[in-house]
Amino acid sequence: MHSSFLDAIVNYIHGDGITVLPQMELLLFALGILIFDFLLEKKEKHWNAGLALLGVAASAFGLFMQAKRFNLQRESRPDLPGLLGFQNTVVVDGYSLFFAAIFLAATALVILLSVRYLDLEREQEGEYYALLLLACIGMMFMASGTDLIVMFLGLETMALSFYVLTGYLRREKRSNEAALKYLLLGGFSTGILAYGFSLLYGLTGSTSIWDIGTTLDRRFQFVAGRGMADWLGILAFVTVAAGLFFKVAAVPFHQWAPDVYEGAPTPIAAYVSVASKTAGFALLVRLFVWVFLGSQPIWQGLVAGVAIASLTWGNLAALTQTNIKRLLAYSSISHVGYILLGLVAGNETGLTGIIYYLIAYVFMTIGAFAVVVVLRQRGLIGDELDDLDGLYHRSPAAALLLLIFMLSLAGIPPTAGFMGKYFIFLALIESHHPVLAIFAALYVVPALYYYFRVVVHAWLKKPGDAPAPFMSNAQAVALGAALFVTLAAGLYPEPFARLAHYALGIQR
Repeated sequence: MHSSFLDAIVNYIHGDGITVLPQMELLLFALGILIFDFLLEKKEKHWNAGLALLGVAASAFGLFMQAKRFNLQRESRPDLPGLLGFQNTVVVDGYSLFFAAIFLAATALVILLSVRYLDLEREQEGEYYALLLLACIGMMFMASGTDLIVMFLGLETMALSFYVLTGYLRREKRSNEAALKYLLLGGFSTGILAYGFSLLYGLTGSTSIWDIGTTLDRRFQFVAGRGMADWLGILAFVTVAAGLFFKVAAVPFHQWAPDVYEGAPTPIAAYVSVASKTAGFALLVRLFVWVFLGSQPIWQGLVAGVAIASLTWGNLAALTQTNIKRLLAYSSISHVGYILLGLVAGNETGLTGIIYYLIAYVFMTIGAFAVVVVLRQRGLIGDELDDLDGLYHRSPAAALLLLIFMLSLAGIPPTAGFMGKYFIFLALIESHHPVLAIFAALYVVPALYYYFRVVVHAWLKKPGDAPAPFMSNAQAVALGAALFVTLAAGLYPEPFARLAHYALGIQR
């Protein structure tokens, strides 16, 4: 009996189970943390972080097994899109593998940043780490789903986890208000997205993105050939795009971001900023390329308008911010504009630029937030620009790290941020959009101003009464990893470009 049960598990893993193996491992560890938490004394709660990191490591091993199987299949059956499971509703391909690795890396860094932070906030509980793992599961399904229902379930798993994590500091009014605003606006955007998905199902009779894409292409060619406008198809695209633009905080669906970033626990603000946005782009690019590619001439102008609006509002609003987290929130809106321009270009360089930019964005943004986490002391929140005054005199290492991350966010060589912008500019020029390239390049100027305001406070201002920040070993590891990728992707971009090509299935 035991042998047959084990055989059934092995057969399942070799079948459909391999397509969701990393997610299953994260789920088991999330449930294990919730149970294990009851057995720990108050002063032992930090062990939950170790268990969460172990879960991330186990999921990474499952991801390695997926990649190994996918690479073997790609050599023997290059005609298949990837490892398909659960009646072709989930796929393991280079795209899903890349984003899953990014999600796991971001989750691990946030766990490392959270241990001491939660001790200072006196909120060291197991459900925090369990929710991080559950959010990661949702993001993985957003990247690997090929069915609208799977994508939507992944999106809601991520969103519900973030709503709770944003309001995790129960005694903080800012955190409660941020969570409520995030919940209300997030629910509204989810309704719009669900309506768009229902329109796609009504138009095509399928929830598979491959079937939907094929049907919409035929419909577009039929309607365009008769000189008519497909208003129902346009409505489906607009509602889906609006729902997704909210998730990535693109203008005019950005209103939630500054308040959520400011009110959420700082490690969660970093997680929402990088992981949620990256997952949103994973879903957005998958849908735009696989479903709406045939109608690109119609939506290209709309996306370009949203990109320019995001660059404009994000950069101009950041100029007046005195709270570091709000400043990073508005700057993240401007980064969304750059990434969307890669989608407007729509060529191979543009898609490569999107992937490369997301790699740079994840690590340089987590690094910037990590410095803010380090500034947190008992009795000092540390997220105002004035709290940075004289940081160089109090902690030269933290000041140097902050300088490098600000340079990368501004797009100054030799950092990852510069290479990400380079690919986007190159894609726009290759696709004959020189005006957009000029606009995007001009917006580097205001970005330099507000990023260097941060640097001026840290390096040139006289130190105030704030104590020297203390950096735990876990935070040092997280900052070291973020620093390594930020510099390596700028100094030696070739391996990261190859990684982007692997994600997009480009053979070189």
